[in-house]
Amino acid sequence: MALSSADQIRAWTGPALFSFGFRPFFLFGAMWAVVAMLLWLASLVDAINLPTHFDRGSWHAHEFLFGYLGAVLAGFLLTAVPNWTGRLPMVGWPLAALLALWIAGRIAVLFSAILPFAVMPALDLAFPLVLGVVILREIVAGKNWRNLVVLALLAMFTLANGLFHLEALSGGYAAQGYGLRLGVATAIMMISVIGGRIIPSFTRNWLARMDKAARPAPSMQGFDKLVLLFSIAILALWVLQPFAKMTGAGLLAMGSLHLARLLRWQGHRTLAEPLVWVLHVAYAFLPLGAFALGLDQVMGSPGTAGAQHLWMAGAIGTMTLAVMTRATLGHTGREVAADRATVAIFLCVIGATLARLFTSVWPEASHFAGILWLAAFAGFLLAYGPALCRPKRKATE
Repeated sequence: MALSSADQIRAWTGPALFSFGFRPFFLFGAMWAVVAMLLWLASLVDAINLPTHFDRGSWHAHEFLFGYLGAVLAGFLLTAVPNWTGRLPMVGWPLAALLALWIAGRIAVLFSAILPFAVMPALDLAFPLVLGVVILREIVAGKNWRNLVVLALLAMFTLANGLFHLEALSGGYAAQGYGLRLGVATAIMMISVIGGRIIPSFTRNWLARMDKAARPAPSMQGFDKLVLLFSIAILALWVLQPFAKMTGAGLLAMGSLHLARLLRWQGHRTLAEPLVWVLHVAYAFLPLGAFALGLDQVMGSPGTAGAQHLWMAGAIGTMTLAVMTRATLGHTGREVAADRATVAIFLCVIGATLARLFTSVWPEASHFAGILWLAAFAGFLLAYGPALCRPKRKATE
């Protein structure tokens, strides 16, 4: 008789950390968010010299976007895909081996200055390529063709990482290159697609449980598809011509469409539930980032780093923490409710984003933003790390 997902997880007798995909990748992803930020802050005050082939800014950008986010994507997909396809999840030593491959990539990038030329890109790109093969196998075996779009986004994310390496190894400033913009654009599309599914769903469930009459607009209707198609076109334009006034006008229009989409989801009615309103706040950084970048281009401002962080720290950082907290609570048998520590985590990452936005007028704000970022992810490790390492609670506990 074939094992169910629950039976397979129970059959694993090794560390609980490797009993489901979200556990090791959420834990080590959050650890890396802390370690990488500490290294970045230390390098800013010249306390250390990072032994990487990347320049300091490019290493920082790469390790957040392709390092941290790569781990969170793996944890999310290895948990969600079995639910989508009805197939068994990856557990045990294969899962541990995939984690080891991600860790090898982080080590190779950090110490790339003392490694042979090809080792860094080879090890770093091996992880998303193997992950893509695993996800493709599951989608094809489960005939879950609807979610090929997620695999396509993962493939584009991997291509962006490869382009980032090519630009950096060619002597360019990769932190402002095509690879980074393509990676950020792909992450924004992931939030648009996946957030467009889960935010209305979780909001609807909570409103129904609270016996409130209001309901969010159904997801992925005609308007949503229009927004997604328009976003693909504008983000492609931003990747190729980031400083064109036409790009700025397109970003302003894109931001307006995403804001209208967000308002249809009734987020203002969820203020009593942090696990729900944080999803709406995270998605709100998507139109805010588009507005800020669009205004920069239209007004001819050369400084886009602060505006871009509305997407990178705001949309990506807040959305990943929102998903990680909810998924950890639900899949480890805890009550799906936010305690004070969880609310503090959310407020810290939001505060870090806002502080980073004002570095152009307050340079010291970058250090303050880094401290808030550390508080958010160290808080996640303290509050959720034990649950990620322990077996799932039984219903009677």
